[in-house]
Amino acid sequence: MVDREKWDWDTGKKLVSDLRAVEGRFDQVHEWVVSPDGERIAAPVLTSPEVFRVWANDSLWEGEFEKAWNLVFSPDRRLTALVRIDDEWTAAIDGEPWEDRWEFAWNPTFNRDGSVLAVQIKDNMEYTVAVNGRPWEQRFHSSRGLAVSSDGGRVVALVQVEPLAEADTFGFMEGTWSVAVDGTPWEKKFINVYGPAISPDGMHVAAEVRLDICDYTLAEDSAIWENRFGCVWEPTYRPNGGSFLAPVRSNGSWTIAENGSPIWESRFMQLWNQRLSPDGRHIAAVVAPGFGQWTIAVDDCPWKSSFDDLVLPPIFSPDGQRVAAGVRSGGAWGIAVDDMVWPDTFDMVWDPVFTPSGDRVAAKVERGGRFAVVVDGKVWSPWYDALWEPVFSPDGAQLLIRAVENGTYLRQVVPFDSTFRGQPAVFTGFRNEDSEG
Repeated sequence: MVDREKWDWDTGKKLVSDLRAVEGRFDQVHEWVVSPDGERIAAPVLTSPEVFRVWANDSLWEGEFEKAWNLVFSPDRRLTALVRIDDEWTAAIDGEPWEDRWEFAWNPTFNRDGSVLAVQIKDNMEYTVAVNGRPWEQRFHSSRGLAVSSDGGRVVALVQVEPLAEADTFGFMEGTWSVAVDGTPWEKKFINVYGPAISPDGMHVAAEVRLDICDYTLAEDSAIWENRFGCVWEPTYRPNGGSFLAPVRSNGSWTIAENGSPIWESRFMQLWNQRLSPDGRHIAAVVAPGFGQWTIAVDDCPWKSSFDDLVLPPIFSPDGQRVAAGVRSGGAWGIAVDDMVWPDTFDMVWDPVFTPSGDRVAAKVERGGRFAVVVDGKVWSPWYDALWEPVFSPDGAQLLIRAVENGTYLRQVVPFDSTFRGQPAVFTGFRNEDSEG
């Protein structure tokens, strides 16, 4: 879990790096990534033909790589990348590659505080998982889907435990896939498995499973729900870990089921991307009451507003009383909060962010290739060349802006004064002449 209490929340602007100098120095500069606290910016760079290094805050990692990709900051601010050395892949953390290497590595996944990093790997045409650089002993015929428990004590992957020859329909129907927990697969085998989830206490594992051509259900610790469904989506555990729920399709329509039984009375043409409030008392999901009609349902009550393109997964406020989501209708993107759609539309929007108190909502948006922060439906910041999602301080009194402005990456903490509710605000340190586009 990211500890924002320890971040620098003093109001002011810090110019972290001149990116124009970086881009002029190297043959290629790939996508920029920024740490959660905004103190570091990094990118893979091509320093000479076929030689990649990782640049971070005006310094280069010592190592040279044939490839460097999937650059990401862990929750504890360590910079990680997947790198290729001598035609083999591994993970590197703050410039230090793991000792072991493999034919390929992908899907880096952290636990909540970033102390555990799991990566799926392929070696000698076999698949498994490496956890903090140490691979599981057991190998599998294929692997997909990866999850790490919050405390990092349990790692789960979806694995193919039996070989399957081409056109072997009988072998396919007998089932070749299972769920591996810390390297040991369940005894039961399934035609397919998807969407692994680990309970908050790390004691249980659930997944979608396919039993027959048209029969799907959910399994926990290899025990299968008694009810069968025409399709299911990935499960979600309650915060207390006592039960889990999932979208299910039955008799041609969708609803939410918990521990095998439907808990919502409503039925929809589609239902997915369910999310639980922080206390687990409320459920929100993306639903389609009719063809081409997308919206959010909260505790079995769909919003009146609907959108003909799509709706992104719902976001709960910290107190669980409000819900917001990115929406698209008629090709234009917007934000909807508690069934109220902000008046402005954009070329793209990102997940909305609530203040800790839940009374206000901010979001990163794009228009005409420029980016800004919108608060409660009004453009609140200047328009930037690049921007990362806004972050509120723990008390909600400040907002962290991580942006590229005129070729320089800046980190800025601005006061978030509630007196500006519903109005575009100009704060000390922002350039008033900056405008849309």
